[in-house]
Amino acid sequence: MVRIKVPATTANIGPGFDSLGCALSLYAVIDFEETDAGLLIDGCEPAYQNEENLMVAAYDLTMKRLNMQRKGLHIRFHSDIPISRGLGSSAALLVAGSMAANVLHGNTLDKGEILNICNQIEGHPDNVAPAIYGGLTASLVEADKPYSVRYPINEQACFCVLIPNFQTSTHEARKILPAQVDFKDAVYNVSRTAVLCRALETWDEELLTIALNDRLHQPYRSQLIHEYDKIRQICLKHGAAAFFISGSGPTCIALSKHADFSKRLAEDLKQCRHLWQAFDLKADLKGVESEEI
Repeated sequence: MVRIKVPATTANIGPGFDSLGCALSLYAVIDFEETDAGLLIDGCEPAYQNEENLMVAAYDLTMKRLNMQRKGLHIRFHSDIPISRGLGSSAALLVAGSMAANVLHGNTLDKGEILNICNQIEGHPDNVAPAIYGGLTASLVEADKPYSVRYPINEQACFCVLIPNFQTSTHEARKILPAQVDFKDAVYNVSRTAVLCRALETWDEELLTIALNDRLHQPYRSQLIHEYDKIRQICLKHGAAAFFISGSGPTCIALSKHADFSKRLAEDLKQCRHLWQAFDLKADLKGVESEEI
């Protein structure tokens, strides 16, 4: 039996649409045990206790890469990562399934191969990469092959994650984006993405405030998030260096150097129409971990 621990992730960070992601200190812990036959999944909704579960899909694809075939599998699932909230819950399942198959069968695949397998299912590596490598990552895909590099992130960086009591559809979040963008807006994002990576390393708050701005996705996706402007103003009022949508939403993140930033927001959040839960997280620097038990 193997236990896999995978961090939540935030992707599409500011101007880094479909590229920048960061692992966070919120986790899914999943046990995988091979059996003689069948599939048993404990700990998740009945609708996901089947072959279509992303954990199983990634497990089976990894087995295929190893020229092997699954017999039976018992999965015990526990996750603190909320579903469909923009914190990489799908990526965590994929990484867990692929890593489990690898570890249970000789641990012969490196993390680059795990990334490639997961990307075949996910279609974009911006959540998968930080879940695997930890920390801040920038990723791209060339000729169907994903590439990812890791950047240092300042230890002062604190991520106050604001999770509402409603979901947004990833399909709708993609659909609302424009088919074409102005050249000047593309330049705006490219320049800020490059600067942002350095600003997150040095914790230059002035640069962080500027570099986390975006023109490609957040102006559109914010329309799908109830009370977005109100939540943003609350966070900036209380000293956040920057504020951005996590993934495709609806979760938003206030970036600051205050480990208890959520406490500053508590009274104002009570005045909101929707229930917003705020959690103070740090960057996870380890990425996926495995333990044979």
